[in-house]
Amino acid sequence: MSLLDVTDLRVSFPGRGWRARPVEVLHGVSLSVAPGETLGLVGESGSGKTTIGRAVLGLVPTSGGDIRFSGSSLIGASPRERRRLARDIQVVFQDPYTSLNPSMTVGDILAEPLVIQGATAKDARSRVRTLLDQVGLPADASERLPREFSGGQRQRVAIARALAPRPRLIVCDEPVSALDLSTQARVLDLFVEIQRATGVAYLFVSHDLSVVRHISHRVAVLYRGDLVETGPADHVTSAPDHPYTQRLLLAAPVADPVKQRSRREQRRQVLEAS
Repeated sequence: MSLLDVTDLRVSFPGRGWRARPVEVLHGVSLSVAPGETLGLVGESGSGKTTIGRAVLGLVPTSGGDIRFSGSSLIGASPRERRRLARDIQVVFQDPYTSLNPSMTVGDILAEPLVIQGATAKDARSRVRTLLDQVGLPADASERLPREFSGGQRQRVAIARALAPRPRLIVCDEPVSALDLSTQARVLDLFVEIQRATGVAYLFVSHDLSVVRHISHRVAVLYRGDLVETGPADHVTSAPDHPYTQRLLLAAPVADPVKQRSRREQRRQVLEAS
């Protein structure tokens, strides 16, 4: 049984100008995420991948279709129901600094959702120590402010905050795109380690096929609001079937100049054939 089921999802945004018609950005997308699974959602800017994640979180209204979590529909859920679901569905955003309150210590940032959900101050402090250890931060990090950390460390704080209520699903919205390559690799490894330890599922949004290859079990590819390819991560990220996915793969740079030149030529051929 799936943990998350998205069926024929449609999202429209208001058009520009007076009497402008709404613009549909998702055209009936269907996908699922199993318990403990990572589904990589990949596509270029404007493809609608982030909109899917925000629709799951209830941050954008839907114009059609259904989103079900653990069998219950999220469409039209009341604010009270959404607050209850916050324990099970969490998010890690792209920018680890703007997503953290700069005036709060890390300890307070991590304890806040626990206290809101009824934990005692003592239990919250204990959970904070466990979370900091889980994401590889020192115990004294709880007394420091977000600005005192590097970008990678701040993203570890954001991951710890998402883990605080022990969720079953985390929506990861481009969580490593603002980090340098070496830090990206360490944070991705952290995501994998946490999933193995906790069994949490990820809906992992990214524009980079190499990133989703590292972390995903399955990959879904979006192009202009349509799902064009889905399948096992190894296949989709190394030998994709759809021309758009092939272009995404060939657009990724490689360090070898000869291979890069060959990729450019292959990409040109794919573009001419599509």
